[in-house]
Amino acid sequence: MQQQPQSQQKPHLLRGLNARHIRFIALGSAIGTGLFYGSAAAIQAAGPAVLLAYLIGGAAVFIVMRALGEMAVRNPVSGSFGSYARQYLGPLAGFITGWTYTFEMVIVALADVTAFGIYMGLWYPDVPRWIWVMSIICFIAAMNLCHVRFFGEMEFWLSLIKVVAIIAMMIAGAGIIFFGFGHAFPATGLENLWSHGGFAPNGWQGVVASLGIVMFAFGGVEIIGVTAAEAQNPKKVIPQAINTIPLRIVLFYVCTLAVLMAIFPWNSFGQQGSPFVLIFSGLGIPSAANVLNLIVISASISAINSDIFGAGRMMYGMAKEGMAPKSFQRIASNGVPWMTVVVMGAALMAAVVLNYLMPEQIFVLIASLAAFATVWVWIMILLAHFSMRRGLSAQARQTIEFPVPLWPVAPLLTLLFMGVVIAVMGMFEETRIALIAGLVWLALLTVVWYARVKKNVTVAVTE
Repeated sequence: MQQQPQSQQKPHLLRGLNARHIRFIALGSAIGTGLFYGSAAAIQAAGPAVLLAYLIGGAAVFIVMRALGEMAVRNPVSGSFGSYARQYLGPLAGFITGWTYTFEMVIVALADVTAFGIYMGLWYPDVPRWIWVMSIICFIAAMNLCHVRFFGEMEFWLSLIKVVAIIAMMIAGAGIIFFGFGHAFPATGLENLWSHGGFAPNGWQGVVASLGIVMFAFGGVEIIGVTAAEAQNPKKVIPQAINTIPLRIVLFYVCTLAVLMAIFPWNSFGQQGSPFVLIFSGLGIPSAANVLNLIVISASISAINSDIFGAGRMMYGMAKEGMAPKSFQRIASNGVPWMTVVVMGAALMAAVVLNYLMPEQIFVLIASLAAFATVWVWIMILLAHFSMRRGLSAQARQTIEFPVPLWPVAPLLTLLFMGVVIAVMGMFEETRIALIAGLVWLALLTVVWYARVKKNVTVAVTE
């Protein structure tokens, strides 16, 4: 009787996420602020041709996730791709990858909490945005201190709300397109997709310019790999979740945005709120706009929840390998690494300051920073996967349980595409500062590695 409390005090993550949880965590990670709010900026850049950017970017993301899935099924660990980078590319690569993913989650969460404040402004325009930002950070931090099964349940229901809402919106939108909406709104047809300057009104340059925002929209989907250490049956549920990614991208991004741009001209979208809410407000249905605002609020809460979870588990995994402070290994009796949750909550308080100082410019800047961190992490996943494959014997390659399709052509093309996305960020003034900041971040991590961390990792590995 006296041994149980003692064993519970040891750092130990619990396998409390079942197939239903992980499937909807995967859904939730692919449907967030990038779709509900960031899509407006992508549409402005490319017009209807943004659909091509989502298709091409989505195909690249699928290959990255198949590479991650192959490694996660083979070795499900709490550090996920951070640990894989260390194992297959070396300790420095693992350190940079793990902390860049944590940086990515912080930046994405900054965008999500900012979007939450913008959504609340529809109902309470006189309340300063930073107040809403602070309140949601405190709420989500408290939620993440609960048992991992509670996190899984919350993500299930929050993701279910936005999935049902998007499907309902597409059905209603299709009705407006082909049959009209009462006497006041005749059927729009599909002409809006090419009748306002053409399908690609800004040419291929516009499509290329939208890639940063498009890749930001997919950022966070790699959390599927992070959940492997707490999944009840990772060899089964991880492949199931990853294999649904192409359908999710086509359904929730391409089809959804096609419906939106068919109803209203692409150049009528702005950044004064979610395109979903603005469309239904434009149709003269204020109650529907309020309902949709509630839905996008739940979507942002879901995304922030996942961001804190993913970064916390990554920091915990790095702490076990000597790449983060030892205090990050502290786990509560319910199996939650509570110190990492507290650290993430404190880091997100930067969003309160930013929303107070520069509420108008913050979203595009944050989205660009997140896109750089996201793409960098994906590049490291692909490189780690290449290294892992190279180290396997021919016989071992034949027994891979979840192999990447079209190896090695598809991963090589995906690596080339990721390099193009990073180069594109330097071509446009509004994203160039994010590229510079990202490169400075990588340089700082390298300096910190050689100055402070390298000797601790050597000791940790030796022990």
